[in-house]
Amino acid sequence: MTRLPPLNSLRAFEAAQRHMSFQKAAEELFVTPAALSYQIRQLEEHLDVKLFNRLNRAVELTCEGRMIAQGVEDSFAMLRRTMMRLERREDSNVLVISAGPAFTSKWLTPRLYRFLARWPDIDVRISASLKKADLVAGDVDIGLRFGTGDYEGCTSVKLLEEWVTPMCSPQLLQGPNGIRTPADLARYSLVHDDTHIHASMFDLPDWKTWVEAAGVADIVNVNKGTHFDIADHALDAAIAGAGVVLGRTVLADGDIKARRLVTPFDLRLKAEYSFYVVVAENRENEINIKRFTDWIREEAQGIVDENVPGPAT
Repeated sequence: MTRLPPLNSLRAFEAAQRHMSFQKAAEELFVTPAALSYQIRQLEEHLDVKLFNRLNRAVELTCEGRMIAQGVEDSFAMLRRTMMRLERREDSNVLVISAGPAFTSKWLTPRLYRFLARWPDIDVRISASLKKADLVAGDVDIGLRFGTGDYEGCTSVKLLEEWVTPMCSPQLLQGPNGIRTPADLARYSLVHDDTHIHASMFDLPDWKTWVEAAGVADIVNVNKGTHFDIADHALDAAIAGAGVVLGRTVLADGDIKARRLVTPFDLRLKAEYSFYVVVAENRENEINIKRFTDWIREEAQGIVDENVPGPAT
């Protein structure tokens, strides 16, 4: 069978299976329960299967109903997202950007004012989440991702490579008991960034890997310390003097430049993944997407206009 069922009957089925109530589905669609029931019977006749068992004041999906329910629900959800994208394209000033929470707070946000100064008419909306947004079928225009750069249906450009190295408050380097060598870490609390463990999307060198590379694995106990599941929280703990964090150089860039954090050792370990700017293949030449991607590549390369007024403090 290749002929699709009537759209109204599919819409009636989608609402009924979501509510598991003909009454509530009818209220949502602004039709009578009798009209909704008729539309579902039309779908059943078209498919030649029974989709619902009609119970006393309730309904339940049959095996066949459950079989098609997810597909119908996903199709309507995709249609809604497409309509939202169409509406947003008509309002060409809206630009939705998805990025991780730590990258947003530590790297993107402190620089974003320069983009807004260059393109003040663009309405930027940031979605900060570790969940990977669907750039092909979803309602996000640009993704800033930490990964391999290989995303189906998308074009990606590498922005920044990531490295990890111990970082701490400058105060921990001062005085006779200050940190001088990797072995001195044994006297301090270690701060652990467990983002990669909780996100289950990428891997990073950890404290165990670093102390082994530094030759102090038999001196520094990496099983102690404080653990955080968000990277910027771990950095903030180190800034406050709570210990030494194995920090990520991209995320800590602003704090290092401001001397809120220092890196006492030269030993850095390269992360397997990098930061990329990612867009759907069929959208990379849209004017506002191109404006943002060009700008963020300049920022990543250090090509910035220092004459742009900074944010108020």
